[in-house]
Amino acid sequence: MSDSNTTNFTNPSTFILLGVPGLEGAHIWISIPFCAMYAIAILGNFTILFIVKSEMSLHGPMYYFLCMLAITDLVLSTSILPKTLSIFWFNSREIDFSACLTQLYFIHCFSAMESGIFVAMGLDRYVAICHPLRHSTILTNPVVAKIGLAVVLRGAMFALPYPFLARRWPYCTTNIIPQSYCEHIAVVKLACADIHISNYYGLFVVFSVIGLDVSSIAVSYTLILRAIFSLPTKDARLKTFGTCGSHLCVILAFYIPCLFSAFMHRFGHNVPLHFHVLMANVYLLVPPMLNPIIYGVRSKELRDRLFQLFTHKGT
Repeated sequence: MSDSNTTNFTNPSTFILLGVPGLEGAHIWISIPFCAMYAIAILGNFTILFIVKSEMSLHGPMYYFLCMLAITDLVLSTSILPKTLSIFWFNSREIDFSACLTQLYFIHCFSAMESGIFVAMGLDRYVAICHPLRHSTILTNPVVAKIGLAVVLRGAMFALPYPFLARRWPYCTTNIIPQSYCEHIAVVKLACADIHISNYYGLFVVFSVIGLDVSSIAVSYTLILRAIFSLPTKDARLKTFGTCGSHLCVILAFYIPCLFSAFMHRFGHNVPLHFHVLMANVYLLVPPMLNPIIYGVRSKELRDRLFQLFTHKGT
């Protein structure tokens, strides 16, 4: 074997991102919905942060969790979209090795945080619906702060091994990543070494973080639904069910593509690559766009405050 084929660049200076392999000719068209979703996500989440900050009456557990979700969505979408759009618009495919590992860390860290925030919001809805008289005494500001800190620390700690594992492998064949961003398993699959540790750790995170969170959310909403059907009036049941139903749709829009992407990297060898890449982008783009719309529309307080802002400016 020639030396050129065995050259070991343990820390390659750059990786090459292909965007959406097989659909290079449609990159400009793909960028239009991507850019629109990003713009809506930025506008919607900043609007929620501004309204909650400026309105003292909204300083409560639900809105604190909503602000945490908004910040997480802003970081998550911003960690991939600028580079993805530069690939689509300017064919700027190179990404520095350290920048790739940083992006990888932010994606996994804030994805875990978002999952944890969904659990916290499910807990808040459970207490508000099933124990409304005790809501203010159970979810006090110190308790909310502790939950938020636990969510942040868990995401940071579980994502920390990812860049270290990716850095330790030798990359001696190619530095071309067939995706639009750096994702852990997509990067380590380029290594010319036994990457079972990376693979097993990724599956461990999926089952221990995502699996546990999905189970917790399922239990919360099962108890919520049981409480909804015991409400005395049909209108109250429909209103509460509609709110919880929309929240569940947002949660499913995050978890389904997330789990699909995690398992397809390992087992979906027959799935077209462009479909896999598009789905991998969906769970990082669609929830940040939908969250402020769904939670904002379903929250009367947020709607009223937003209406007041616009009418006051108009006046």
